[in-house]
Amino acid sequence: MGYVAVRGGSKAVENAEKLVEYFRIKGESSLLDIEAVKDQFRLGIDKIMSEGSLYDRDLAAAALKQSEGDKIEASFLLRAFRATKPRAYYSTIEKTNEMRILRRISAAFKDVPGGQILGPTRDYTTRLIDYKLFNEDREAVNKFKEEFLEEINNKSEDELESRPEFPKVIDLLKEEGLLIHNDEKKKQIKPDTDITRDGLDFPASRSAALQVMARGETGGMITLAYSTMRGYGNIHPVLGELRVGYLPLKINHPEKDEEVVLGEVLVTEAEVISQEFSDNEDQDMPVFTVGYGICFGHNEEKAIAMAVLDRSMAADSSDAPAEDQEFVLSHIDGIEAAGFTAHWKLPHYVTFQSVLDRIRKSQAEGRVKDE
Repeated sequence: MGYVAVRGGSKAVENAEKLVEYFRIKGESSLLDIEAVKDQFRLGIDKIMSEGSLYDRDLAAAALKQSEGDKIEASFLLRAFRATKPRAYYSTIEKTNEMRILRRISAAFKDVPGGQILGPTRDYTTRLIDYKLFNEDREAVNKFKEEFLEEINNKSEDELESRPEFPKVIDLLKEEGLLIHNDEKKKQIKPDTDITRDGLDFPASRSAALQVMARGETGGMITLAYSTMRGYGNIHPVLGELRVGYLPLKINHPEKDEEVVLGEVLVTEAEVISQEFSDNEDQDMPVFTVGYGICFGHNEEKAIAMAVLDRSMAADSSDAPAEDQEFVLSHIDGIEAAGFTAHWKLPHYVTFQSVLDRIRKSQAEGRVKDE
């Protein structure tokens, strides 16, 4: 594919940049404060941090404001910033069963140890426009917050101090010998890789595949996962467990032989369970396998889609798009996909003129032949 240089357009480019800024601020409404963006666009910020592969709520809010709400552009800005920073440390591995839970549900079992925690969710709300938002004022907001916090403060000390443990649902199946991991099934236990430094080769290890999906574009991953449920594949999973909560961020102290806690990271984790039938001589019993997904922030659809695709790519066949590892991992990065889509806006004068000349010549020859 050939391109030609564009000359004499620097002034037009500068004016285009000014016009973008003008369109962002041309209205007479109050300018959005970064804190307001961060607080009131919580889920959008979480998606940007996940797809931008950088956990920083302030920068994600600034990127969302700068991009006028364009999530892909905001993720692009965040990942570009990330690329300029050195990697100082690697965090230690954390057990998610020690997560500080905000939300935890299971669709596989009604009664699970620790109970179902609905947490902040719109799953049970009516999907209608809330017209009160047109006239929302600070006084009404403060009143709601006071009443809500008063209700919490009226709880007994036992209720507030109780910290229930939340064992993993899949561990219950493991204890009965009903579940195996995809790593065991496909023998994909390989040294961990860093896809931001080593690149991606196929077939990719499960660790590399999970890294790609962890920063994949939510909509693209949902589309591919949805295709498996529509019959383009043979995976019909059940949501074993979904968790939203905070994990401690720890690193090994550079000088002392100890771990240091730097803070907490909000994550969403999903584990889906699918029945596995196999003719493998080493596996003479039907078992369940698990698909795993985890991402920054509160983003349940992405974590579930990631878990479904993890399980789908472990299938013995690759008859469906979502079962083909190379197909899935090559098409779920929203920033890369948007970049390639944007390249069509670049000058293609030479290539198109070449095709145009061939078409004109072919039509002319065809008319002569007809005559």
